[in-house]
Amino acid sequence: MSRGPRLAGYAMMAIAAMLAAAMRRGAIDAVGPFPVAAVALLVGMVGVMLVFTDLMVRGLYAQIGAAQDRADDEIER
Repeated sequence: MSRGPRLAGYAMMAIAAMLAAAMRRGAIDAVGPFPVAAVALLVGMVGVMLVFTDLMVRGLYAQIGAAQDRADDEIER
């Protein structure tokens, strides 16, 4: 498993923060036909989803690996 999705999620959250800061300063009003706030929220939510999903999957794989190790130790005894 690569860390690519998690890093992409962090990058999307950073982009959302930059969009929100630019909107707050008044530097940008819209991204195409969409308001900046909507784009920032969407990008941020997708980023958070990628990060949490990657962390949950890694945690699940770690639990499965630990259970297999315990089962292998019991078989050897």
